[in-house]
Amino acid sequence: MTTDLHPSIHIVDDDPAVRDALSVLFELEGYHVETFSNGEDFLANLRDSIPSIILLDVHMPGRSGMEVLEELAARHISAPVMIISGQGDIQMAVAAIKQGAHDFIEKPFDGTQVVDRIEKILATANKAPDPGQSALTNWSFPRAETLTPRERDVLLQITQGASNKEAGQHLAISPRTIEVHRARIMEKLKARNTADLVRIVLTGH
Repeated sequence: MTTDLHPSIHIVDDDPAVRDALSVLFELEGYHVETFSNGEDFLANLRDSIPSIILLDVHMPGRSGMEVLEELAARHISAPVMIISGQGDIQMAVAAIKQGAHDFIEKPFDGTQVVDRIEKILATANKAPDPGQSALTNWSFPRAETLTPRERDVLLQITQGASNKEAGQHLAISPRTIEVHRARIMEKLKARNTADLVRIVLTGH
């Protein structure tokens, strides 16, 4: 991840009005901006340039946002992704979180809010890991290998006793997103409740 004072953002959305508005907004904030009207062009460009962060519309004609996420995972692209979803696309946005997206924001959205959320994600991605983070990656418990890096971040917060709100503030994502991650983690680790989850992680059974 770049530590450049002028981070780059790739905006992938089939709506030209959204692309133009977000492009102007982020350029005014000092970002290097590239925009793409479809997933194919964006993925082709990744051969030459990896951005600091990706703002991706979940519902596009042609290759969908979900398919783009799958391809990013297959290529091991580590740039964080924020999903843009319409009000009717929340289930798809939740699925995108499970697929590895960092957060999502619903249309219509406030430009200042988008910039703020993006900046928080970048700040979290660029700062040094928490002291317990490396320990988490070495914990030995059943099905630990099924967790994504972001799920490990959330799990560390859970085992430290953070509420959804506190975890969301620490990781620069919404409490609702934390809830999605928590449910997914519990499903993967076959935990009945939070107490059971912590027991599995800390005791290894």
